Amino acid sequence: MADAENAPRLNRRELLAGAVGVAAFGAGARRAAAADAGQWSPEYIQSIAGTEQIDTAAECAKVVPLNTKGRLTYWYVGPNDATPDIEKQTEAQFWAAWAKTYPNITVERQNLDYNQMLNKLRTAALGNAAPMVAKMPILWGVEFAAKGQLRPFKPEDAGYSSDDYWPGAMKSVTYRGSVFGIPTNNETMALIWNAHLFEAAGLDPEKPPPSWDDLVLYAKQIKDRTGKNGYGLVARVNAGNTPFRFMPQLWAYGGGALDEAEANPSYQKIMINNAGSRAALQAAVDMYVRDHSAPVSALTNTQTENEDPFIAGQLGMMIGHPSEYAVMLDRARKATGDDKTVADRVVEGIRYGLVPTGPARRAIVFGGSNLHVFDPKVIDGGRLDEDAVRAFAAFSTGPEWSGRLLWASSNPSHRRGFRTIWMKERLQQTKFLNVTTSMLPSGIPFPVIPESGEIMNIVVPEMMQNALTRKMTVAAATDDAARKIKGLLSGL
Repeated sequence: MADAENAPRLNRRELLAGAVGVAAFGAGARRAAAADAGQWSPEYIQSIAGTEQIDTAAECAKVVPLNTKGRLTYWYVGPNDATPDIEKQTEAQFWAAWAKTYPNITVERQNLDYNQMLNKLRTAALGNAAPMVAKMPILWGVEFAAKGQLRPFKPEDAGYSSDDYWPGAMKSVTYRGSVFGIPTNNETMALIWNAHLFEAAGLDPEKPPPSWDDLVLYAKQIKDRTGKNGYGLVARVNAGNTPFRFMPQLWAYGGGALDEAEANPSYQKIMINNAGSRAALQAAVDMYVRDHSAPVSALTNTQTENEDPFIAGQLGMMIGHPSEYAVMLDRARKATGDDKTVADRVVEGIRYGLVPTGPARRAIVFGGSNLHVFDPKVIDGGRLDEDAVRAFAAFSTGPEWSGRLLWASSNPSHRRGFRTIWMKERLQQTKFLNVTTSMLPSGIPFPVIPESGEIMNIVVPEMMQNALTRKMTVAAATDDAARKIKGLLSGL
């Protein structure tokens, strides 16, 4: 501990001086992406919504005739008791529309609990009792692909082009050069701040920090002038909220666990201890250790633990989904007395903006789900109904239902879905959806390798903890993480 405390601490600018090459990788590819990101703004999303008519049945008919007879087995995580009513309604509309479009293809479906589905799929595949098709959270599929249990399946097999989907989404279904699924829906987050707390700290209440360096400064100014915490840092080990909020910062500075942020990642190049990664970790240390502008409880916090101080006016900024606004509204409604007065004022002052940029890029974790097809050798009965699979994929991953099905919580995977009347209705009903949606071009999926969960949920948070508690220097913590990742990749 003493050695770590007394070791010289590198300034972020010194760390980044060695990262110029990192920030400049793939310059041509990044210029093209930047042009797309520049157009894909909240205003642009609003302007294109409702500008295209979609005839799903006609599009499906081009792939599989509508009078086709067949049978499909399908597992997915669908609505439960906690699901908003609007999504229960759209679920019912989805199946009614499917039955009308393909009346002769029966679907034997299982709506599974999120916390049970992965293990149930593992067991079923090992016992040759898997369904023909499953919709899985974005990175579950790689485990089954690595075991040879999935069949190669790409958008072109359902009548679409891979270019119809975000590059980040296509990365998430690509393993060792083979595409093994089609994105069904995608989601990203945004920066949320309390405009009233910004104003009290002498900051422009309508403008978020443009860069991560600025976020550190804003957080300190909020702490110094108001006594409130500036930024909701999350660093809990084995909690998905941690990498979802820290990796965007790491990528922005030019770092990464591996090379997942590059245009064509190999997932073999370890970047957790490069100059960019160290600069990002140093920024977190500066907030937590030097400035005390992040909650002391960050070491054990998930995003849920940020919600109470935020609604109480005790936290200035955090990263979250558009659904956070609904959560805050609900908390304000349940508050009483003076707490309600404070909560109502916080809700009135909630603002959403783009997650800050860094020296290398603006980045956010690319989330969502993908449709996967199991190999006949592990399917119950050993038979795959090709036409039924292609028909269902065309119907469910196209412009209409990739956007309508998860009405309040996600976005279309198929980019034409943003032009539909349904997207226009969603934008009118879900406040700030256009802001989080505008982060999609900046989305980066976690490394598409079987070891990704261990890296993101254990190695990265442990690295943060080692530095935030000053058990290790930033350099030592990142080197320790690099050794652990190397061991995972080599099977140790």
